[in-house]
Amino acid sequence: MNRLAITLLGLAGAASGTAACGSAAPAAPASPPGSASAASSTAAVRPAPCAAPRAVAATYALAFPETGLDDPAAYEGYRTRLFEDAAGNTLQVYVKEGEGRVVNLWADAANESIGFTARDAAGAPAGLDWASDSVCVSSAGAERSMEYRLRADAPEVLIGHVLLGSMRVERDFQYPGRHLEPFGPSFVPQELTRLVELMGGLPDGERRRHAGLLNARDVAEVEARLRPTLRLATEGGRRIARIERPSLDARNRLRLEIEVPADEAGIERDGDALRVVARTGRPLVLTVRVTTDAPPLTPLGRAEIFNAEFLAFHDAVRAAAHDPAARPASDPRVVRFRLLERQVRGLELLSSREKLMAGLPNYATYFGRDMLVTALLMQPIWAPGMNEHVIASVLRKLAADGQVSHEEALGGQAIREHAALYNDLVARGLTDEAAAILGDVQRVRENYAMVDDEYQFPVLVARYLTDPDVPAARKREFLLEPARADAPASRLTLLLRNLALIADRTAAYAREPVAGHLVGFPRRGDGGYHAASWRDSGAGYGNGRFAMDVNVVWVPNALESTAAILSSLRDLGIGDRALAEAAPALAASTLAGYLREPGTLQRAIATWRGAGRHFTLRLTAQEARARIDRKLASLPADEARYWAGVLEREPVPEGGLELVAVALDGAGEPIGIMSTDLGTRWFLDDLTGAALRDPRAVPDLVTELAVPFLPYPVGLLVDGLGPLVANDAYATPDVWAAFERDTYHSPRVVWGREVNLLLLGLMRQIDAARGHTGALRDARLRPYVTALEHGLRATLDAVEASGLRHNEVWSYRLTGGRVQPIRWGNSSDVQLWNLTHLVVEFQRARVEF
Repeated sequence: MNRLAITLLGLAGAASGTAACGSAAPAAPASPPGSASAASSTAAVRPAPCAAPRAVAATYALAFPETGLDDPAAYEGYRTRLFEDAAGNTLQVYVKEGEGRVVNLWADAANESIGFTARDAAGAPAGLDWASDSVCVSSAGAERSMEYRLRADAPEVLIGHVLLGSMRVERDFQYPGRHLEPFGPSFVPQELTRLVELMGGLPDGERRRHAGLLNARDVAEVEARLRPTLRLATEGGRRIARIERPSLDARNRLRLEIEVPADEAGIERDGDALRVVARTGRPLVLTVRVTTDAPPLTPLGRAEIFNAEFLAFHDAVRAAAHDPAARPASDPRVVRFRLLERQVRGLELLSSREKLMAGLPNYATYFGRDMLVTALLMQPIWAPGMNEHVIASVLRKLAADGQVSHEEALGGQAIREHAALYNDLVARGLTDEAAAILGDVQRVRENYAMVDDEYQFPVLVARYLTDPDVPAARKREFLLEPARADAPASRLTLLLRNLALIADRTAAYAREPVAGHLVGFPRRGDGGYHAASWRDSGAGYGNGRFAMDVNVVWVPNALESTAAILSSLRDLGIGDRALAEAAPALAASTLAGYLREPGTLQRAIATWRGAGRHFTLRLTAQEARARIDRKLASLPADEARYWAGVLEREPVPEGGLELVAVALDGAGEPIGIMSTDLGTRWFLDDLTGAALRDPRAVPDLVTELAVPFLPYPVGLLVDGLGPLVANDAYATPDVWAAFERDTYHSPRVVWGREVNLLLLGLMRQIDAARGHTGALRDARLRPYVTALEHGLRATLDAVEASGLRHNEVWSYRLTGGRVQPIRWGNSSDVQLWNLTHLVVEFQRARVEF
């Protein structure tokens, strides 16, 4: 059952049938989950009893915004709660007040969603809010259900745009604003309508065969599955609208039910919508029940996720919050624990044995990069077994050539992508090949479009294999186990494929270190470059070909990790002969050469460590100021005035600027975009060790550290907000325009991922510069440590002042001549990268600054 949020009621009360789940009077407001006044479980208030068999009452595990922790104004009417179902899988419900959209995200093995739009009688978004803190969760056979109540602010509500399927489809429905259009027939992805059209055009026998592969009698039955069915009924004094949709192959079903007491309100069909009208004239209370029969995931609890040292830290923070002197909810000790507990719960909601999900609600599925970077950041606080979960998940999805999967397509999205393949094959007359797709239309599909995750993977594997807390026998056993249940290849075999891919892709630059031999992005159809690293929006790398983060940070670390892995394998008794037997096809690869002559690998590492020189852009003070002035002139007048005022107070340094470009263009020239990507370098690389070995490097390190923390528009830092993820002031007008069209990685946003990488990187270098006594290990490091401490303090102060540090992405607007932080439109509420702030809190207790 649920890990924390569920309160099991007494059997007599649960079976009495005196009140259906959620039908009793609303419970008194519960203490926020994780607050000092709440119980150790979040169910501090007894919720309404459940009448359904095998049902239990539950309160929410997390909610946003939360009183005392969040500024509701920053959420602009968006409200969400996260629950756990009967299998411990997360179900998130969010309400967009200004749009009337309600979405139920089921973070299970199918990444499902059930969404609808509610409007008042005049067609405006209906005002909806929670009618109770309690919900009812139940299971029956393969089905899992959750029931909750919403209160409308009017006696009449229209409900339409019902969409049952994949969260990916819900995202694609909302992004162009379809949910804001007049109600019409349910949205169906064009790939599915085209599939039905093409199947219907096949010869009779072939048409029946293809329909049969989808468990249908004919094409008409397949077509009927594209849109949900509606049934209206009156049962036990309740008026019910039951909306259901099977998957294309009828293997699974999603169901939405909306109920009202029959003597208080009615529900009827009204064209493409439902009309719900209160008979009393009072505002409506809607009971919403969602049901799925998709497979659940296997959740992990905090005892499996975190190590003993972190759990002790957590308990100490909790004890301080429960101190009798810490009574006010605003006491910093209480707030600290509530935030800490919220993040611990958030990580639990994302964690399963199968994978760590990237974020809720938008990315409730596997993302290779997100898991890998999170795993690296979490090393100080989580249990060694977590590395095994992540490594095993990556290897299960590894491509035959060693590529790491970027993202998986599940359930409805897998069907959608397979439909596109089917359509192409049928159009080309390849009907047998098309039929083979229909036989397993929900098979998980992997996306291998990114290049950065290939180089991140060996960094984590090396951390695991060199971890002294994991017994050697366990490491060996883990590597030699089959990577997949349906194939004999061992994890070791697949790991070697990844290492061989990296060695081959980086060999050209190791032989001849010119910009054209760096690891590049693939071409797009329009002649530009696909942004195949973490800044994967259209504008993220300024249409660059060679990314700094890939080439300066990840590739050298991947090669160093390769050397560490090969050394660890020998220590485990897995020698060159065993490696050759595990992966005989790699005999001709560059990796085989590194095995024969380890010195060549060390020379490759040294060469790649010099790749940063290609990305350095030097500007005089006059050049930098001229570029900034041109950028400001392109902004709306009020913004231009505001940032011009900041520039006058904080001008370009007289000595000019030396910045590290986010990418190189197709000709190998640096693009004038400053970025936070240096934070990853500070997190992974031993800069302090280099300074200790050669103090002459200190001035260059001080310069590298100083520039990003200059105030925007010169640098990246905005007081009261945080470090902007990019500064394109030194680029060209086409780059400015691209960022205005696509703000996801632009100078208008702060990313929690980058904040945590910056903070942990700075703390790592500070800690390394001091001995056990806290004194500098070398007095010549003083300017370097001062720069580190300045960056750390400035970032912490700005981010904490924003009040949005738990968000995936946040932005700002200028109000009354001031920067007002706001939640960025589609920011995830619980996001894997952002939860690494737990490590920041843990490390802050250890690093003096």
